[in-house]
Amino acid sequence: MVEDDVLLELKDISTAFKINSQYYDAVSHVNLEVKKDEILAIVGESGCGKSTLATTIMGLHDPDATHISGQALFEGQDLLKLNEDGLNDVRGAKIGMIFQDPLSALNPLKRIDDQISEVLDYHTQMTATEKHDRVIELLNQVGIVNPDRTARQFPHELSGGMRQRVIIAIAIACKPDIIIADEPTTALDVTIQAQILDVLRGIQRENHAGIILITHDLGVVAETADEVAVMYAGEIVERGTTEQVFGDPRHPYTRSLLRSMPQGDADVDNDDLYVIQGSVPSIERLPQTGDRFAARIPWIPVEAHEAEPTMHEITPGHQVRCTCYQEFYFKTLEETRV
Repeated sequence: MVEDDVLLELKDISTAFKINSQYYDAVSHVNLEVKKDEILAIVGESGCGKSTLATTIMGLHDPDATHISGQALFEGQDLLKLNEDGLNDVRGAKIGMIFQDPLSALNPLKRIDDQISEVLDYHTQMTATEKHDRVIELLNQVGIVNPDRTARQFPHELSGGMRQRVIIAIAIACKPDIIIADEPTTALDVTIQAQILDVLRGIQRENHAGIILITHDLGVVAETADEVAVMYAGEIVERGTTEQVFGDPRHPYTRSLLRSMPQGDADVDNDDLYVIQGSVPSIERLPQTGDRFAARIPWIPVEAHEAEPTMHEITPGHQVRCTCYQEFYFKTLEETRV
């Protein structure tokens, strides 16, 4: 991949939230690249920091309640250093975001036409007729069957799948270079999920955009993503191509996530689902040293963990945090099952 294909470079990004006068890291020292014509999936359980990373990039945190460090380099500028006016010039025009809950993201008092036109008002000099034509074009592009009628409707009159399509239309209205899709298929049935993913892939091909796909659905990732970053407790614990991460997972958290997926060819005599022990720790209780996943894999001996885990390159492009104990992961089902 040549350097010109890198659209966004995240360097040592950390985001801390202020709780009772003290700051706690929700995202810790993240390094990632978003490339043209590629989909980067960020996966992990709820509470791992995926959405916080996205909203950090977009500058959506209250500066009085957060502390952000590192760099988010886009078109020669650091997004984290821009003021509100500078961010507004980027949001919508060059980086679009598909929010997780379309009903909350849409204004219940405005018609769909007005809500999509709003981003065109801010970033273009289109006439009223041109904006209306662009709205209809966008609604067609995201697969809405009767765009003229939908443009006149309010959000509550639409189904969940249609609202999600409207959110996508708003995100792509100005043909941004990067699209951040935060759980774009959550709470949608599998048929609508497939349609939404097809829409995203089509937009990517047409606009040569880079997409950050935030999800906990590994099935979606396997079908859609080119690159995968596995996130746990605010840290990237493994990253590589989809083939590398799914075909040769090295971090126990990645292995656990993949093992938790229902297997269609599972042994019919032992069809219990694998469950990861424990839960993601709150940001106020994150371990300050060692592997943050260690408490949830008690069958791996303490001496096998790195004291200060760092990212190691296993093969070109495939990196994992703390690899020295991987040999201990494979135990019998009885030892690892909850």
